[in-house]
Amino acid sequence: MKRKIVVAVTGASGAIYAQLLLNKLQQLHSQVAQIGVVMSDNARQVWNLELDNEDYNNYPFKFYDKNDFMAPFASGSAKYDTMVIVPCSMGTLGRIAGGISNDLTTRAADVILKERRKLILVARDTPFNLIHLRNMQTVTEAGGIICPAIPSFYSKPQTVEEVALTVVNRVTDLMGLENESYRWGEEPLPNPLR
Repeated sequence: MKRKIVVAVTGASGAIYAQLLLNKLQQLHSQVAQIGVVMSDNARQVWNLELDNEDYNNYPFKFYDKNDFMAPFASGSAKYDTMVIVPCSMGTLGRIAGGISNDLTTRAADVILKERRKLILVARDTPFNLIHLRNMQTVTEAGGIICPAIPSFYSKPQTVEEVALTVVNRVTDLMGLENESYRWGEEPLPNPLR
C-alpha cells in the first residue's frame, strides 16, 4: 500500500533533519501516493539560517500554508495515514498534547491521532523539562511516537549529514517505508552522501 504522508516542519533547530527526510521521500517516491508539506514561518527562517539555502522551494511536493484548514489532511476523510513533524518544537508538542489546533500542523496532528493513524514527532530540544516530558507522555498515551533527534553512532558516520541521517533513517523505518540503511550487526553501507 502506498502511503499518504504529511510532513510538518517547525522552527526548532534541526532543519537538516527536515531536508534529509524530504530528500529521502523523493528517493522512495514509488512507496508514496501523496506528500503534503506544511512549514511554519520560523521553520523557513531556521532553514535559511542553518542550511544557507531555500531549497525547500525545490521539492516536487505540495506545500500548504500554515493556516490552510482546507488542506486535505485537515480532515480524517482524506485518509492520510502518516504524519511526521520534523523537527518538532516543544511549543508544537505542547499544543498537540493540549489538543489545541490553532494551525494546520496541530490540526493535522489532531486528525492523525483521532483517526488512530501514525504520528511521529522528531522532538528537537535539550534538555527536556518536566513539562516537555509530560507532554511527550500525553502524546505517547494518545498513540503518537516520540522520536527525539538523537543520532546513533554505531554506523560510524563521518559527516554532520551522516550523523543526522541516522535519525532520518529511523524515522523512515517508523513510517513503514522500505529503506536501505545500516542495521545493527551489519557492516556499514557505503553512504550515498559521500
